[in-house]
Amino acid sequence: MKPCIVWQTDFGLKWGAVASMKGVCKQVDPALECVDITHEIPQYNILAASRELAYVLPFWPKGTVFVSVVDPGVGTARKASVALLRDGNYVVTPDNGTLTHLFYEPGIREIREIDESVNRYPGTEHIAVFHGRDLFAYTAARLAAGVISFEGVGPAYPVEDVVLLPQGLIKAKTEEGRVEGFVGSVGDPFGSIALNVLTADFRKAGFAHGDLVHVTLARRGEVYFEQDVPYAKSFGFVPVGAPLLFDSSTNYIELGINQGSFRDKYQVQEGEDYSFCFQRI
Repeated sequence: MKPCIVWQTDFGLKWGAVASMKGVCKQVDPALECVDITHEIPQYNILAASRELAYVLPFWPKGTVFVSVVDPGVGTARKASVALLRDGNYVVTPDNGTLTHLFYEPGIREIREIDESVNRYPGTEHIAVFHGRDLFAYTAARLAAGVISFEGVGPAYPVEDVVLLPQGLIKAKTEEGRVEGFVGSVGDPFGSIALNVLTADFRKAGFAHGDLVHVTLARRGEVYFEQDVPYAKSFGFVPVGAPLLFDSSTNYIELGINQGSFRDKYQVQEGEDYSFCFQRI
């Protein structure tokens, strides 16, 4: 069986961009299966693209070909690339920071720049604004279909040259009994907010289920929430309407409200303007 091509973009589904990319794949091989992660990544949000890949990728069979197109630098000197990860999966993407989370876990074994003279959809040589279709979809399909090997993508370049977002964006500062960082995502449909601290790092800092945690949240330095909050296994361990910290399915710590939306109640957004500090009581 040929590997699936698994997609994410910031294109939305109100126009034909996604369908045209999948059409290119079907022209390469009608048997290729295309599955969506999401096409609702916030526009130009490379950090969100990196985070979403890290969330989804571990649950797919090894050898899957992921395509991520959040590409504000499309048509410029940024590299169009295919990364072979240490777990055996592939990611076809602009090398613009999208690979940041995966660079650290599971790690990148090798990366190659797409050779446009070979791996560009024929007849699109004059178009510079839709590499998602003309380079990424076409190359992903040829790789998944076995038309080209990984070596056939194009020339390799050093993994050390991969473009990375600042590590502070994906990893909070931790010490014994204290964590500081910022809101990493507010995309949870139930309104919980994800903080940029991994559950494993939270535990290493000495926090355990059942602890009360002094939580301080600030917006551009101005505190808007300060309260002692339980670190619980799930929502049912606190009363309806009460806040809690919990281990999310993304392996990050989230702050939510049992049967309520923390995001909406406090008008929280993601980014460095929305900081947090956790202290064990």
